[in-house]
Amino acid sequence: MSGLAERWLAAAYRGDAWLVALRPLEVLYRWAVARRAAAYAEGRKATWRAPVPVIVVGNLTLGGTGKSPLVAWLAGHLAERGLRPGILSRGYGGDSDAYPLLVDDATPASRCGDEPRMLADQTGVPVVVDPDRPRGARRLLEAGCDILVGDDGLQHLALARDLELVVVDGARGFGNSRCLPAGPLREPLSRLASVDAVVVNGEPRAALPVPARSMALVPAAWRRLGDGARHAVEAPPFTGPVHAVAGIGRPARFFETLAALGVEAIPHPFADHHAYRAEELDFGDDRPLVMTAKDAVKCRGLAPAESWVLEVAAEPEPAFVAWLDARLAALVGQTRRPDPE
Repeated sequence: MSGLAERWLAAAYRGDAWLVALRPLEVLYRWAVARRAAAYAEGRKATWRAPVPVIVVGNLTLGGTGKSPLVAWLAGHLAERGLRPGILSRGYGGDSDAYPLLVDDATPASRCGDEPRMLADQTGVPVVVDPDRPRGARRLLEAGCDILVGDDGLQHLALARDLELVVVDGARGFGNSRCLPAGPLREPLSRLASVDAVVVNGEPRAALPVPARSMALVPAAWRRLGDGARHAVEAPPFTGPVHAVAGIGRPARFFETLAALGVEAIPHPFADHHAYRAEELDFGDDRPLVMTAKDAVKCRGLAPAESWVLEVAAEPEPAFVAWLDARLAALVGQTRRPDPE
């Protein structure tokens, strides 16, 4: 997002009074969203159903919620149960000249997008990037996947899904609960009634309109950007103040995590999906630099030698895991014929 867009988003989460002037445009936006959803529901727009289960993890709001860590956890959880998961992404920020794009070890973040690159590194499962979700899903089937996880696919209705999971940032919730451009919602809150589970990242600061599960983002390790050397999170491999960069949906979350770990940090927030330049990571001193895993995939070869990545992992509550496993037991093993291409 640009600086202006970031300021608008902050206002939407605060519920600034001046956003009232945008409510006529919100009415038009909600009408367009409802019209599009009805077109898919009534068959006027085509929906493709895969022959394997599809789980979509998405947001109802703009801005970061912790969705990608839950996708990574889900891929690992499925693999542990003997399944062959694949991740499907739009690849925001990537610039490929051909789709579908199967991310491999040599695919740079500039081509596939920072989140697909990060997810491929973290999970080791096939990751495909394609704006056309059904086409990307078929590529994952060719790669041998028997269950698909859609990253940020809630609003991509052309691909049918068996489970919909919505992730909410507990600190920000749904902001002023208005749709674009008068608020941060991509769809009205009524959409929550049709999803399978709402998962709140962190402690919610306000009551939610529907029952929700919970998860936490837990620091897992320090990783040196240059050589991948890992250190326990309880014993930072550096001393003194550090520079901290974060180009994620809510940079403050990263800085808060560092503070909770006892790391004194000089914060440097950047826009979500920011494309870094080497000079932006040179702060004129020899203090260590720390960053998120999402930033790290774009900073290889740019950041100074003493740069560290804080790895985090999603930890859903046990009740959510039990619920998910019960749903998976019902889904896996079903046989169905794929829709025609």
